Amino acid sequence: MIALKSPAELAVMRRACGVAVRALCAVVDAVVPGVTTRDLDRIAEDQIRALGGVPSFLGYRGYPASLCASVNDEVVHGIPGRRKLRDGEIVSLDLGAVIDGFHGDCAVTVPIGTVSEPARELLRVASAALSEGIRAVRPGARLGDVGAAIQRYAERHGFSVVRDFAGHGVGRSLHEEPQVPNFGRPGSGVVLRPGMTLAIEPMVNAGTHEVMMESDGWTVRTKDGRLSAHFEHTVAVTADGHEVLTGLPDDASSIISDCG
Repeated sequence: MIALKSPAELAVMRRACGVAVRALCAVVDAVVPGVTTRDLDRIAEDQIRALGGVPSFLGYRGYPASLCASVNDEVVHGIPGRRKLRDGEIVSLDLGAVIDGFHGDCAVTVPIGTVSEPARELLRVASAALSEGIRAVRPGARLGDVGAAIQRYAERHGFSVVRDFAGHGVGRSLHEEPQVPNFGRPGSGVVLRPGMTLAIEPMVNAGTHEVMMESDGWTVRTKDGRLSAHFEHTVAVTADGHEVLTGLPDDASSIISDCG
């Protein structure tokens, strides 16, 4: 069942999403060569709690951290640890926060130091693919329209979209119905209605769309070892279009909408 949020519930979700995006900004600001992914996880948890939230990911289905930090060919769900980030790498950072029983979820991929032009182009295209998907969100549209917009943009620029993992509804639970694939056929799938809240999250690969799971049961990698980028916003369907609930606050550096 798809849960439609009331105006009061959306107000709480805005608060949770605000905490999530501010914490993500703090993590991004700490990304420099030599920092460990465990360091970034500590920053994520400290920021979420300091802002009055609780980390959504910590303990979720046994996940051991507050942040997913996926480096280079890691697509999603990379577990933070002792790994030091190096100049020229990219890292996908994904976190969520819960306030008063509602979750906000967002992600961004950023360069570490100076990266290659192909890596920078991957980040630009993945970020723009998210924007294309969000633009398709309006009452009466279908989930297939969202996925098709993401897929069309990514593939037009020579990249692929992951098919084994998808976005999702979000609200009282971190993962709710419906699934939000990053590929699709226009005019197909669930009809979008005001009050729906969706975590739209393209995972865009430089090579094949195929992925594989690491032995830790969490980390997902590209099957061909090429780079992957991941961007995510929590978006509400409104009466006249959509609202990006994880939109950046005025006093935050612009990290999610433009990583080019």
